[in-house]
Amino acid sequence: MQSTNEYGQGKSHATGESKVPGKVQNAAPEGVEKALPDKVHPTGQEPGQSTNKTHAKDDGNASIVPKKLQEKLPESVERAVPNVIHDTGKK
Repeated sequence: MQSTNEYGQGKSHATGESKVPGKVQNAAPEGVEKALPDKVHPTGQEPGQSTNKTHAKDDGNASIVPKKLQEKLPESVERAVPNVIHDTGKK
Protein backbone atom coordinates (compact mmCIF):
# COMPACT_ATOMS: atom_id res chain seq x y z
CA MET A 1 0.00 0.00 0.00
CA GLN A 2 1.32 3.43 -0.91
CA SER A 3 1.73 6.04 1.77
CA THR A 4 0.42 9.54 1.35
CA ASN A 5 1.99 12.83 2.29
CA GLU A 6 0.40 15.86 3.96
CA TYR A 7 -1.03 16.99 0.59
CA GLY A 8 -2.77 13.69 -0.11
CA GLN A 9 -0.27 12.69 -2.77
CA GLY A 10 0.48 9.00 -3.16
CA LYS A 11 -3.06 7.75 -3.77
CA SER A 12 -6.08 8.59 -5.87
CA HIS A 13 -9.11 10.27 -4.31
CA ALA A 14 -11.47 9.28 -7.12
CA THR A 15 -14.76 7.75 -6.01
CA GLY A 16 -15.76 6.56 -9.45
CA GLU A 17 -14.33 5.91 -12.89
CA SER A 18 -11.85 8.65 -13.78
CA LYS A 19 -10.53 9.79 -17.14
CA VAL A 20 -7.28 10.87 -15.45
CA PRO A 21 -4.42 8.33 -15.79
CA GLY A 22 -3.70 6.44 -12.55
CA LYS A 23 -0.12 7.68 -12.18
CA VAL A 24 -1.33 11.28 -12.50
CA GLN A 25 -4.06 10.67 -9.90
CA ASN A 26 -1.50 9.28 -7.46
CA ALA A 27 0.93 12.17 -8.01
CA ALA A 28 -1.61 15.01 -7.83
CA PRO A 29 -2.39 16.74 -4.52
CA GLU A 30 -5.86 15.98 -3.18
CA GLY A 31 -6.96 19.59 -3.73
CA VAL A 32 -6.14 19.36 -7.43
CA GLU A 33 -8.14 16.14 -7.77
CA LYS A 34 -11.16 17.64 -5.99
CA ALA A 35 -11.01 20.74 -8.21
CA LEU A 36 -11.52 18.68 -11.37
CA PRO A 37 -15.08 18.33 -12.71
CA ASP A 38 -16.79 15.12 -11.54
CA LYS A 39 -17.48 14.11 -15.14
CA VAL A 40 -13.69 13.91 -15.61
CA HIS A 41 -12.57 12.79 -12.14
CA PRO A 42 -15.34 12.14 -9.57
CA THR A 43 -14.26 12.73 -5.97
CA GLY A 44 -17.62 13.26 -4.24
CA GLN A 45 -19.15 10.84 -1.73
CA GLU A 46 -21.56 9.70 -4.42
CA PRO A 47 -20.22 9.68 -7.98
CA GLY A 48 -22.57 11.70 -10.14
CA GLN A 49 -23.28 14.19 -7.38
CA SER A 50 -21.20 16.66 -9.31
CA THR A 51 -20.15 19.96 -7.88
CA ASN A 52 -18.17 22.83 -9.42
CA LYS A 53 -20.98 23.37 -11.91
CA THR A 54 -24.61 24.42 -11.89
CA HIS A 55 -27.45 22.10 -12.81
CA ALA A 56 -29.94 24.93 -13.34
CA LYS A 57 -31.17 25.67 -16.84
CA ASP A 58 -29.58 28.42 -18.95
CA ASP A 59 -26.16 27.95 -17.30
CA GLY A 60 -27.56 28.89 -13.90
CA ASN A 61 -29.52 31.93 -15.03
CA ALA A 62 -32.83 30.12 -14.38
CA SER A 63 -32.20 30.41 -10.65
CA ILE A 64 -32.28 33.05 -7.94
CA VAL A 65 -29.56 31.12 -6.06
CA PRO A 66 -26.14 32.82 -6.42
CA LYS A 67 -24.09 31.07 -9.12
CA LYS A 68 -21.09 30.39 -6.82
CA LEU A 69 -23.41 28.60 -4.40
CA GLN A 70 -25.03 26.64 -7.26
CA GLU A 71 -21.58 25.41 -8.28
CA LYS A 72 -20.73 24.15 -4.79
CA LEU A 73 -23.97 22.31 -4.03
CA PRO A 74 -24.29 18.60 -4.84
CA GLU A 75 -26.58 17.88 -7.78
CA SER A 76 -29.13 16.15 -5.51
CA VAL A 77 -29.52 19.33 -3.42
CA GLU A 78 -29.95 21.49 -6.52
CA ARG A 79 -32.62 19.16 -7.88
CA ALA A 80 -34.49 19.12 -4.53
CA VAL A 81 -35.03 22.90 -4.61
CA PRO A 82 -38.37 23.90 -6.22
CA ASN A 83 -38.05 24.92 -9.88
CA VAL A 84 -39.64 28.29 -9.12
CA ILE A 85 -36.45 29.07 -7.13
CA HIS A 86 -33.84 26.97 -8.95
CA ASP A 87 -35.06 25.55 -12.28
CA THR A 88 -33.21 22.34 -13.12
CA GLY A 89 -35.98 21.26 -15.46
CA LYS A 90 -36.48 17.98 -13.56
CA LYS A 91 -38.81 17.06 -10.72
